[in-house]
Amino acid sequence: MAGRKINPWMKFGLEFGPLLAFFIAFGRLKAHTFTFAGTEYSGFILATAIFVPLMVLSTGILWRLTGRLSPMQVATLVLVIVFGGLTIWLNDPRFLKMKVTIIYLLFAGILTLGMVLGKSWLALVMDEVLPLMPEGWRILTWRLIAFFLGLAVANEVIWRTMSDQAWVNFKTFGLSALVFGFFMAQGRLFARYALPKQE
Repeated sequence: MAGRKINPWMKFGLEFGPLLAFFIAFGRLKAHTFTFAGTEYSGFILATAIFVPLMVLSTGILWRLTGRLSPMQVATLVLVIVFGGLTIWLNDPRFLKMKVTIIYLLFAGILTLGMVLGKSWLALVMDEVLPLMPEGWRILTWRLIAFFLGLAVANEVIWRTMSDQAWVNFKTFGLSALVFGFFMAQGRLFARYALPKQE
């Protein structure tokens, strides 16, 4: 079922806003430690406590305005709630950092399962905005699987070997830039396998 159209800038703001709020909150709180009920929490944990409810709120607004959520949006929200919640509850930033790895492995696994079953589930999600021949979807799906696996590895390397600030920068801007760059790099594939326009 196709959802209702909304202003693209509003959609972008609702999807990217919580992450940007997390980036700003972390930048302002990272040098501080806060004590609640006798337990000390870092600025990272407090920024996560801001991020999770904002993510729930923005996704709810997006669903209310459009009438639908993509499977990717639902999966992302569930993982944010689970791993963000664990981060806050256990006072351990590693859970939120691992969420990025898990979500990209999940996406890669789902797409791989579809290909093994002879179906491009990517086509089911994106066919309306990007009509391609079946061979184009097959190639794009395998490329995206490899890309998602690469992002999962990159996330693991960054959060395990670099500072919290480096990881926050990577999550806020690096991942978005890499995804944008990936799809820009598929221009020749899109041109070669685009479906003929209906007269």
